[in-house]
Amino acid sequence: MADTAVSSDRVEGVTGVLNKGTVQTVSAFDPEWLRTLRHHAWDVYEKTPMPTTKLEEWRYTDLNRKLDLEALSWPEKSECKDDFEACPKGLQETMLADHDASGHLWGIDGQVIHVDLLEELQEKGVVLMSLREAVRAHPELLKEHLAQEALPPEQGKFEALNAALWTDGILLHVPRGVRLDLPVRITRWIAQSGAAFFNRTLIVAEPGSQVSYVDEVISDDLDAHTLVSSAVEVIAKQGAQVQYVSLQRLGREAFYQASQRTLAQRDSTLDTLNVSMGATTTRVDLNARLLGPGANSDMLGLYFGDSDQHFDHNTSQDHVAANTSSDLLYKGALDDESRSVFRGVIRVHRGAQKTDAYQTNRNLLLSDHARADSLPNLEIEADDVRCSHGATVGQLDAESRFYLMSRGLTREQAERLVVMGFLGEVLSRLPLGGVVEKVTNVIEEKLRQV
Repeated sequence: MADTAVSSDRVEGVTGVLNKGTVQTVSAFDPEWLRTLRHHAWDVYEKTPMPTTKLEEWRYTDLNRKLDLEALSWPEKSECKDDFEACPKGLQETMLADHDASGHLWGIDGQVIHVDLLEELQEKGVVLMSLREAVRAHPELLKEHLAQEALPPEQGKFEALNAALWTDGILLHVPRGVRLDLPVRITRWIAQSGAAFFNRTLIVAEPGSQVSYVDEVISDDLDAHTLVSSAVEVIAKQGAQVQYVSLQRLGREAFYQASQRTLAQRDSTLDTLNVSMGATTTRVDLNARLLGPGANSDMLGLYFGDSDQHFDHNTSQDHVAANTSSDLLYKGALDDESRSVFRGVIRVHRGAQKTDAYQTNRNLLLSDHARADSLPNLEIEADDVRCSHGATVGQLDAESRFYLMSRGLTREQAERLVVMGFLGEVLSRLPLGGVVEKVTNVIEEKLRQV
């Protein structure tokens, strides 16, 4: 990896390390096409106002209070090598639990340190590698897809910042007709506090291929405010089947910002699951675009908050072509003074007849001080569609708790069982071996802590 020490170059009116000088340093060893892309992204970033609560999509997340970009440092280059025994204990435990896989990729502080892939998949042309290495190994693939149709810098302030400053990431390319029976498992560990990390993922599934991808980002509690920014581009070509799972388990003081864009072409299936358990503040922007007839996308989400955690999920289902379908289900449980915001929109574009789209958000409040805001919307420009949306916010069912306690469970055991039953509906819709068990264990661990 190229040295990414921060340059002393500064831009008038810009303070901190997130500036044009840093872009120049990060891109110093990039090929010309990538250097041009980064500098264009930085120009877009500078011209794009920082989101405020005056914007509908940011009304409930005040960045002035929750994120101070100028206070963040640039991460030091990790000295950790591809050595299991030298890895942090939390990373070791996660790696040991993820043994059944088509391949693994592990990273520490934004730097990829290990990649492995089953030999038979390598022989079939499957590519799993560091995005830094892919810049030179697969430039044509990256030129076509990286920060282009799915997630260009013009998508927003944070999208532009990530496109300019990513230091490493993941490329997964599955050739035509190749099917992976086991998931690809990614584990990213954050160790440094007070820094800004920018990671990027590009998944391209060629026609008729099949792949499941599980991305887990974790850390201990951090000593200072830390930004973890992820940009994800998933492209399912004709007839491909893709499952993308994000499991976020960062410690306190982390601000987790993720921009995810999925493109589903003709007759493809592109399903997503976002699980938000950690971080002090979480902001996920997910846009699913159904571009060809027969495309389908199930969009699942789980979040479980305690203390003063804040979750903000902003989703959109864009039906561009006719005869497409999508179904969104996001469910969350909130304890103490935690808060969630769900904002979702189904967009049916002109001419997208025979669209079949649903959107549901349900919230369970475990405390009188917890709060959930749910804002589902429809924007329909076609007249032959089936679309609906719904949202609920409710307290823990006292009758269910009483019934379970009458059968010998303690109050805590009864509440845990109710919460698991409430959230379990989402997991039942994801038949992905090993992932459901992992998420269930994570929820149970958090229930024991609250």
